[in-house]
Formats: sequence, C-alpha cells, structure tokens
Amino acid sequence: MNFIQTLAISALPVIFAITLHEAAHGYAARHFGDPTAWQMGRISLNPLRHVDMVGTILVPALILLLSAGGLLFGWAKPVPVNFGNLRRPKQDMLWVAAAGPGANLAMALAWALVLKFAIGVPALGYAEALKEMARVGIGINGVLMALNLLPLPPLDGGRIAVSLLPPRAAWKFSQVEPWGFPILLALLFLGLLDNILQPLLRVFNTLIRTLFGF
Repeated sequence: MNFIQTLAISALPVIFAITLHEAAHGYAARHFGDPTAWQMGRISLNPLRHVDMVGTILVPALILLLSAGGLLFGWAKPVPVNFGNLRRPKQDMLWVAAAGPGANLAMALAWALVLKFAIGVPALGYAEALKEMARVGIGINGVLMALNLLPLPPLDGGRIAVSLLPPRAAWKFSQVEPWGFPILLALLFLGLLDNILQPLLRVFNTLIRTLFGF
C-alpha cells in the first residue's frame, strides 16, 4: 500500500483510539462527581471535540510516513479533570485514570471482532481493507493502553500509582509529574520506550490471538 492508502485505512481507528480514550476519562470523572469535562462539552463520543491537530493528526501521519514498523501513537486534547471534585479524590482517581486504557482495551476487542468477521468473509471486495483497518485498530489501542499504563505521572499509570500508594509516598511520587513528559521523550529518542513496551504488547497480542483464535 502507498502512503495515501495506509493513511485512509488508518485514520478511523487511530482517531477513535486517541479521542475516545480521553472521552472515557470525562465520563468516569462525571460519574465519580467531577462535572468539569461535562460543563466544557468534552463528554462526547464525537471525536471532533477531542482532536488535537498535532497529536491526533500530524504525529500519527508522520509516524506512518517515516517509520518502518515503529510504534504508532498520538494524543488528544486532555480532558479537564478536577480531582478535588471527586467524591473520594484519592480512591476515585484510580477509576478515572483507568477509564482511558479501559476504553482502549474495549476498542481493541471490538476491532478484533471486526478482524474475525473480515477473515470469515474473504469473498467480499472490501475484506482486505477491513482486515488492515482492524489490525491497525488492534495495534494502536494496544500501544495506547500499554503506554498509558506505565507508572509515570502524568500518564494514567502514574495516576493509578498515586491512588494506590500511601499518602506520603503518593505525594512524593506525584512530584515527578512536571518531569514525566521529558522522561517519556527521552525514553522514546533513546530507543528505550520500545524495549519497555514490547513485552507488554506481546502479552496483549497473545491474549487477543487466544481469545479470537487468530
């Protein structure tokens, strides 16, 4: 496939994987008592409300264009969450943070069902394109889930760790947050991020293959 074909097939699963991850945070926050995202119109399944032109469009497109089998990822506009508004801020933070990776897991399973369907109907003219789209959907959601579960603030895994740690340790760990994104970029450019994520992705892919018989 050329770049235009790859982009056309990848656009839908990538945009939904990135934007619905953020929407899930907003839904969970509202459920546990914080209406901030709802008041700002960010609790929506409409991807256009969450698209970040750089993180949702440009970065994934450049990765598709320039990388040979590299990790495909991106980001959306972060959903605003005021953890102080949650009914039990420290405990509920875990569920709000876990909602994003949970949404990616659900989408990966949905795309696996699409792939199973496409494999079962090879005579249809659009089956091959549907297979590739489903594979991208499984892949991008697996990467986003694994990446966001890394225990590094402000990633979701860091929020989950803060929620689970004793108060004093949680406060100390949360001080890492201003350095979280630079640390992540350093791991990416040093080639270490791929080494960290690949074992997690192998487990994830084995799970998908086992569940769906691929």
